[in-house]
Amino acid sequence: MSLAYAKFSGAKLTVAPIDWTWRTLTGTVPELVCQGSTVTEPAQILNYLRKLRFNADYELSARQGADTMAYIALLEEKLRPALLHTFWVDTENYSSLTRPWFASRSPFPLNFLVPGHHANTALSRILLTKSDSPLHTITEVEGKIYSEAKECLNLLSHRLGTAYYFFGNTPCSLDAFVFGFLAPLHKASLPSSPLQNHLRQLENLQRFCDHILNAHFSSHPGSPQPVQETVDANLQKLTQLVNKESNLIEKMDDNLRSSPQHKPFRADPRPSPSNSTGSTPA
Repeated sequence: MSLAYAKFSGAKLTVAPIDWTWRTLTGTVPELVCQGSTVTEPAQILNYLRKLRFNADYELSARQGADTMAYIALLEEKLRPALLHTFWVDTENYSSLTRPWFASRSPFPLNFLVPGHHANTALSRILLTKSDSPLHTITEVEGKIYSEAKECLNLLSHRLGTAYYFFGNTPCSLDAFVFGFLAPLHKASLPSSPLQNHLRQLENLQRFCDHILNAHFSSHPGSPQPVQETVDANLQKLTQLVNKESNLIEKMDDNLRSSPQHKPFRADPRPSPSNSTGSTPA
């Protein structure tokens, strides 16, 4: 999501593969190194880029800015636990995809340690945030996290509708966060994933991921795919939750919005099917 935001805001980044070797167990990615400063964690990287006047949210209203923060909070609370379970806790996915991939990119003997370390961290995070009484084991929690994640996907699908992006004709930080959460789920070859199967029923979210990949991460962009709006019966409760958080955040947002803003450079957000281009980091 950090790289997507950089492309949306016009920041020119150089992507460098890392070889931490013995820092693999303690190092954090992504990591942004700029002007002698090192910044980790996607949210901190986005804030740092904004301070450098790379602001993909420049054209958002105060209400849209509040909605953005509310939806990002919803992603972290409802969708992230299910993604952690899908890639790190689900035995079939972990054995056939996640563990072999991480092990192949770690030197001996870390190839035996790194995947298990990340899997234990993911399991602990899920149990810490979702195992409320009387749910105490991962088996008991599993049904809850997938149900919440599917409702979250339905809400995102309903909010996106037939648009290319969530707010207007240009991508913003919410698009970067949603893309960062959904693109791995959309593209990974998972042998067992009810969440991926649910995503495949939401054609507009799939088209959203494909459009960003083609417009901003591909040297050979293709034409956008048709989209069909999907509405779920459980949307009302989640929509009320988002609106409640949004109203609260909006009240706190006026002072921030009153500070000077500098319009960033951005590429054409709506590439034509015949001649699409995307921003490419230097």
